[in-house]
Amino acid sequence: MASVDEIHKAQRAERPATILAIATATPLNCVEQSTYSDYYFRVTKSEHKTELKKKFDRLCKKSMIKKRYMQLTEEMLKEHPNIGEHNAPSLNARQDLVVMEVARLGKEAATKAIEEW
Repeated sequence: MASVDEIHKAQRAERPATILAIATATPLNCVEQSTYSDYYFRVTKSEHKTELKKKFDRLCKKSMIKKRYMQLTEEMLKEHPNIGEHNAPSLNARQDLVVMEVARLGKEAATKAIEEW
């Protein structure tokens, strides 16, 4: 029977782990942070909420984020209008999109990691 120290040593790596190809697989849809509030209020059909949009715009400008990579595009939101509506049932539509895109992004990241290695 192995000792506790032997088991502990067998479960640990001898060198630090290396993370390969981190943040290399990003969604294709990119929105500049400076225009994100306009984009968000347009796709959610909330452009009439001007006071809220002003607050959101200030938050976007102060966030230090330059770009937002998103899976959802305006076309997807038009195909699945429940996603952009408050309190509308949209879990199935969201899950269908996630299943396809997670696999695609995972494959892309794995391919880049193997090439980098």
